[in-house]
Amino acid sequence: MTISIIKGNIVSAEVDAIVNAANPMMLGGGGVDGAIHNAAGPKLLEECRKVKAVDGVRCPFGEARITLAGDLPSKFVIHTAGPIYHNEDEPHKVLESSYRQALQLALANGCRSIAFPAISCGVYGYSAEEAAAIALDVCSRSEYSEMDISFYLFGTSMYEVWTEASQRIGA
Repeated sequence: MTISIIKGNIVSAEVDAIVNAANPMMLGGGGVDGAIHNAAGPKLLEECRKVKAVDGVRCPFGEARITLAGDLPSKFVIHTAGPIYHNEDEPHKVLESSYRQALQLALANGCRSIAFPAISCGVYGYSAEEAAAIALDVCSRSEYSEMDISFYLFGTSMYEVWTEASQRIGA
């Protein structure tokens, strides 16, 4: 297993699956969600619309869904709706579930490599330091030891937070 911390744009990741920090509707949005949808083109939106919605929700908070990746270099996009920090009683459990479910979907679909953004660290308001510790803890578990896991982080400060967290836990 390798865990890599990369300063860069996730849409350029050449992996089996790119993880999208999606909203529950899975129809695009801002931040990394918007960047992934823009790079993937209209095929990704078509794929997202195929996911059954319940009251407009295709991917509840803490869960994950998989689609084909449209025009991205990956085969799949795994969409996960991380927690809105101040709306959850136990946001750490929801964030952990988002990472775990994304990894389990990747394995179930034969993926050997996956790229994550900093889920919930943008407009959803999660502390980057706390989110990095949770993400790296989940991704370091033995059940994911056969996967190559990358974190694509946009901006120097987010990259530095993830790098420091990775060094602390020895990932």
